[in-house]
Amino acid sequence: MARQVLGKGLDALLKQTQDILGTSPAEEGKNIQKIPLSNIVPNRFQPRRTFNEESLQGLAESIKQHGLTQPIVVVYDGGLAKYEIVVGERRYRACKLAGLAEIDAVVHKGLSDKELSALALIENIQREDLNPVEVAHGYKNLMQKFAVSQSDLAGYCGKSKAAVSNSLRLLELPKEMQAAIEGGTISEGHGRALLMIADPKKREVLFSKLKTGRMSVRQAEAAARDILNSKTVKPAERPSEVIEFEAGLQKALGTKVEVKYGGKMTKGTLVIHYNSIDQLENIAERLRNKML
Repeated sequence: MARQVLGKGLDALLKQTQDILGTSPAEEGKNIQKIPLSNIVPNRFQPRRTFNEESLQGLAESIKQHGLTQPIVVVYDGGLAKYEIVVGERRYRACKLAGLAEIDAVVHKGLSDKELSALALIENIQREDLNPVEVAHGYKNLMQKFAVSQSDLAGYCGKSKAAVSNSLRLLELPKEMQAAIEGGTISEGHGRALLMIADPKKREVLFSKLKTGRMSVRQAEAAARDILNSKTVKPAERPSEVIEFEAGLQKALGTKVEVKYGGKMTKGTLVIHYNSIDQLENIAERLRNKML
């Protein structure tokens, strides 16, 4: 029963997010306030971990020339005596880069921590502003906070259940591989190929190849299947009589002896190892004594 209630709460929150994202500046006109940037703090639950500096600089230049085309959305935090960003942290950062002292903002009322977290995630997903690992962490946090299933979450975010499941599985990768996806060294598809391999050492081998950037996702999947299908060939057991012969000769000559042979053992090679001229002469002397 609890899950059903929470689900309805998130469903209402999604509609609220769509209302916030879909409202035009003209419709919001009466509610827009100019707030000093110094009185604004980022969303504590922002799922984005990185902001592209070049892209931010480009947006800052645009704001300098044309102004801010859409206000950000904030909520007042009485404890901090600050406005916390609900939607629009990228625009907020760009305005700071542009040297502005204040920003147009719509002040939203009465949002809980859970609502702030969900709004930040859904807004970023809808705008496709997150990298795959950030999306995965956002999904995980949202599921934990609202106790909803993958199916419900998929519906709320407009994704298929398989897409949500595949995204969450990226968090099973080691941190180094997650960081490579976040940094764009490898893609989400490459990450799924790595997940096909359970053995950490074998997975690391494929990861090293992927970091060169010369392998497509299909090639990575094929390489993963090859690794899964490969079997370690165990050397054939050596006959006991060969082992006994080697042991006896090694004792007699005082050095390592190997018998190498073909499949039928009718032909082969006897290898006697030595590590110095003195040892070689000693072996030769022993052999001569055996023959005399």
